[in-house]
Amino acid sequence: MSQTTETIAIELRGQGQPERSNTSIRPLRSNSPPPTDAVESLLADATVPDGGYGWVIVFASAIICFWFVGTSYSWGVIQKALVDGGLSSASTLSFVGGLTPMCIAVLAIFNARIIRAVGARWTALLGVLLLGLGEVMAGFAVKNVAALFGTIGVISGVGTSLCFIVVSTTPTQYFARRRGLANGIVYAGGGIGGAATSLAMEKLIQGTSLAWTFRIIGLLTLATGLPAAYLLKERAPTRRKTFIEWKLFRDLKFCLLFAAGAIATFPLFVPPFFLPLYAHSIGLSASAGAALVAGFNLSSAFGRIGLGLLCDLIGPLHALLLSLLLSGFSMLAIWPLSRELGPLILFVVINGAANGGFFATMPTVVGSLFGSTRVAVAMGMVVTGWAGGYLLGGPIAGYILSAFGGAEAGFKAYRPAMYYAGSMSLAAAGLVGVLRWKTDRKWKKKV
Repeated sequence: MSQTTETIAIELRGQGQPERSNTSIRPLRSNSPPPTDAVESLLADATVPDGGYGWVIVFASAIICFWFVGTSYSWGVIQKALVDGGLSSASTLSFVGGLTPMCIAVLAIFNARIIRAVGARWTALLGVLLLGLGEVMAGFAVKNVAALFGTIGVISGVGTSLCFIVVSTTPTQYFARRRGLANGIVYAGGGIGGAATSLAMEKLIQGTSLAWTFRIIGLLTLATGLPAAYLLKERAPTRRKTFIEWKLFRDLKFCLLFAAGAIATFPLFVPPFFLPLYAHSIGLSASAGAALVAGFNLSSAFGRIGLGLLCDLIGPLHALLLSLLLSGFSMLAIWPLSRELGPLILFVVINGAANGGFFATMPTVVGSLFGSTRVAVAMGMVVTGWAGGYLLGGPIAGYILSAFGGAEAGFKAYRPAMYYAGSMSLAAAGLVGVLRWKTDRKWKKKV
């Protein structure tokens, strides 16, 4: 007696974004094997609610993003205080700040396995706990670079990586037509967090101490992040246990996206890490430098929402390409000429929006190309390629700055680092352009 299995036939029209009105689902009797991950993704996307409890997921994820993105992008304020205190050089301290987001990349594929094993809620709870604990412990490590590497770098870095995989993959399962908007709102939380945290850090450093600044931020992270993490849950978990899908590397589109992300991350943290030091080099105060970082993060929040909306309007690949072009041109054409506050504000607004747009559009691109149930695996693999840029992007800029005279040599010493960062963004934009062309050669088409 042969064994028969139930399979699902799905008819999809259009761009690969399933919609209820264009989806036909009917049971067939056959001896076919169980559906693959690709078929499971199509089936899950065909019944996506586009709202409902998804909005709870979005706003809970935004709160978590407020803290792990906000503290990472406010490192420039901490870095300046440590440099002024004589602890170490900007290039060395950039490694500390870069180690936290680097953990996102190094641990991405392992975190994808964790979220499949224990679920989004427990992954997020563990992530927030480690994030806040590392910050509190860093309050006892402000006089020792090695201890800062271990606390804010490693402990908070592991927590950050767990938080990132949750907020990058869970909201995607609840949205199809509004996926870009949902991801934009989630990552806008990080931009708002960066703006609020950078200003708060400057005030706390002046009013208390650097040690208590770390402790207070850590305790606030735990008090608000843990309840938000408890609200998270998956809509469409998959049965597969594999956390690396090697066959994706045989897909040219995946390889182009992987390479573009790997290059694009090198310049991402250069502006927020070095804006306070650059502001000082043109005669601005420490408060002005912190305000510029806050403005950068606030612009990032608007960019995440705006480019998230553009994902839904013009297509995620178009939105990602736009964000990288704006990032590159602003670092090549505006920042090097910003010798006064006005042009520097213009740079902060444009580059901040483009910078935030990268993070809002990338999960949408991955979800669009590979489906919602495979997004954790595909996103984990893509993000793994970001390790080099996260760890070395800021320090390379710091070493270039040192080679041309260092932070005390004036604003001209910063220009080679700016050109390095801008060129990397444009190189990544070129790869995304090739990916767009390979996906569909009709440039007016929404892709």
